[in-house]
Amino acid sequence: MSETELRALISKLTTHHKAYYTAKWAAIKEDVLAFFGPIWLNPLEKACFWLTGWKPSTVFRMVDRLRKYSRVVLVEAQVRKLEELRVKTKFDEQKIEREMERYQVAMADRKMVELARLGCHLGGESVMVVEAAVRGLATGLEKMVKAADCVRLKTLKGILDILAPPQCVEFLAAAATFQVQLRRWGNRRHNVTHS
Repeated sequence: MSETELRALISKLTTHHKAYYTAKWAAIKEDVLAFFGPIWLNPLEKACFWLTGWKPSTVFRMVDRLRKYSRVVLVEAQVRKLEELRVKTKFDEQKIEREMERYQVAMADRKMVELARLGCHLGGESVMVVEAAVRGLATGLEKMVKAADCVRLKTLKGILDILAPPQCVEFLAAAATFQVQLRRWGNRRHNVTHS
């Protein structure tokens, strides 16, 4: 394929990614918690999840593997830019993880436990207070998921900006192959344990 054709293919794939996240964000408004344990994924896929999706820093291991086992050869400037992006991505992941920890602590907070206890024993107004508290936590989780998705998109864009078009195609093909294989391995394992 020519470089123009490769760029068109890469553009088409990134457009699909953006459309996926746009649809995901619309659906998250309806039920953010459904995305933390999606029924459409097998247990192995769920085990690899990081805040409702792939962990951004995993793409760097994929690039490293491509460099080691395939024809992907990077020049020094690409290696330096990838390392800068790796550091930035790790920083963003840690920031989100600290925020997620804050939400998890808030859910186990004494006041939330007390609200839940009251909601079980009383009706009416107490239930409304509990529902309002849960809505507040859900809103926070929605923000967390969007922040994680933004890190995913920024990392993907950063990788694609650094790599040359043939390298981008190789990277995207490896990422897609990994997802398909993860699904197959997980389904195979899940089917064996439930047979």
